[in-house]
Amino acid sequence: MKILVINCGSSSLKYQLFDMDTNEVMAKGLVERIGIEGSNLQHSPAGRDKIVFEQPLANHDEAIKLVMDKLVDPEAGVISDLSEINGVGHRVLHGSKYFSNSVVVDADALETMKKCIPLGPLHMPPNIMGIEACEKLMPGVPNVAVFDTAFHQTMPPKAYMYALPYEYYEKYDVRRYGFHGTSHKFVTQRAIAMLGGKAEGTKIITCHLGNGSSIAAVKDGKVVDTTMGLTPLAGFEMGTRCGDIDPAIVPFLMKNENLTPDEIDNIMNKKSGILGVTGRSSDFRDVEEGMNEGDERCKLALDMFRYQIAKFIGSYYVALGGCDAVVFTAGIGENNSGHRAAICEYLKCFGLEIDPELNSQRGKELDFAAPDSKIRALLIPTNEELMIAQDTMELIG
Repeated sequence: MKILVINCGSSSLKYQLFDMDTNEVMAKGLVERIGIEGSNLQHSPAGRDKIVFEQPLANHDEAIKLVMDKLVDPEAGVISDLSEINGVGHRVLHGSKYFSNSVVVDADALETMKKCIPLGPLHMPPNIMGIEACEKLMPGVPNVAVFDTAFHQTMPPKAYMYALPYEYYEKYDVRRYGFHGTSHKFVTQRAIAMLGGKAEGTKIITCHLGNGSSIAAVKDGKVVDTTMGLTPLAGFEMGTRCGDIDPAIVPFLMKNENLTPDEIDNIMNKKSGILGVTGRSSDFRDVEEGMNEGDERCKLALDMFRYQIAKFIGSYYVALGGCDAVVFTAGIGENNSGHRAAICEYLKCFGLEIDPELNSQRGKELDFAAPDSKIRALLIPTNEELMIAQDTMELIG
């Protein structure tokens, strides 16, 4: 079975074609600058060099059509006909309260997804456009929507409700949803396998650490709490996002800086976090370099990042009633041993001890806890695209 995975952004499109018999990627690529001058497709067939195609692409329909053409191209392609594709899995940002699992898309599901647009106004329209484009270009091929929020929908009301007037929950669905769910689900499944294979009785804290980051508390394979909220802004300090702050800061800055709602939203989402504290960069590698050069603001930003993560892990230890394993994944979690070591240093009070030599490794699945550690420390590379492909295969199989 062959599954195409598509992730549509506002002006970009990522894709991977999987052979699900082997879980291998047959081709992958990126379309950039959709609807903008300089549109291009970067296409990488397995085992061959990346090929770049430059041509105007006015919309997502044209972008997906170009991807389809290149997948069957005699020189650049990896399949002979689009009929070889059995299904298409789409990453969709927000499922609101409506979707607690991935779904095969039909007319009703598509209309329900459109109700979620107010909760994800930047991401939901292109996500939906990608589905509609595939329906036009490959009629009869099933499309599956895999929601970033779905894995977190097992949270109890005490975890997802905000202490606001209840009417806002009833009128606007204002509550905690959580994101990075596909990644948290993938590494949770791998962690359970590493711990013996049975979800029942497990208590796992999964840390998706990248430019955007979130943590989830997972009991018996189900999420009981997570750091992101109504939007991906909540939680701890990220590349450009502030994470949790005193809500009164928002009207305070709006009044004193004469800011509009859109302007303060832009500041919190795109000018804060590591970038805001350092005034230097949103790239953690640049900031770590600055810290090593003696830049005190870079050191402060990274100290805040590590401290806030450890605080959330500590609170989730309480929420779970203990912890079997802390999982590190995503770009920073998988590749930065310094951050892992610093975070785990805070967790010694829970009995977590790491093996420094094992922790020095990167990008590979391993347990880097010391043999006598009371909690396991797991490094698990995430694979959201494979998770989407697996969900798609299960639903259409």
